[in-house]
Amino acid sequence: MAFTVPPPRSPIDGGVARWYEEELGWATETGPPVRLVTGLRFDVLEVPAEAGRGVLRRMGAATGPVALMGRRMGLLVAAGSAEELPGLLDWLEWGGISLDLAILGADGRMTAPLPPGRSGSGAPGAAVWLRAPAPGREVESSLPALRSAPWGVAGAPGLVRLVAAAAAECHRVRLLSARTRGAAQQLSPQRFASS
Repeated sequence: MAFTVPPPRSPIDGGVARWYEEELGWATETGPPVRLVTGLRFDVLEVPAEAGRGVLRRMGAATGPVALMGRRMGLLVAAGSAEELPGLLDWLEWGGISLDLAILGADGRMTAPLPPGRSGSGAPGAAVWLRAPAPGREVESSLPALRSAPWGVAGAPGLVRLVAAAAAECHRVRLLSARTRGAAQQLSPQRFASS
């Protein structure tokens, strides 16, 4: 009697974690979903997707990898940027203003988008790359960082410029949504109590 051995099973995550670990050298946490560990090779500046689109229009190609995660956009920045953000916002005179801006640094986790070229489940809100990291090259050198020259060095995007654009866009989105809510309240019919 001959027994056949089944082929090895593919990893539950479809090899997503392996791609990030082997191609980019990024630490992962297996899922589902697979999550990327922040604070080691990169941090993630998170903004509302609408504000993120404004940042991409302002910055053009001068950003690092960018992921869309449902209604939030994550812009990868140099590791250590999370510690710099509060002081940077104060220096840019955005300190104390309520912005829907967050940063994932040491010990943070970001849902891993599917690697470029792989088809996904199409689940609503699934993380996707808008600007994917390029395997085979040093991704970290292309990430916005705080440098001695605040507007970037040798064409590398500067963290100061990115944070200034993100803060302005977050504030713009907040003002527009407040204006829209106010207009909707003014348009709604008034009800008066009759005596």
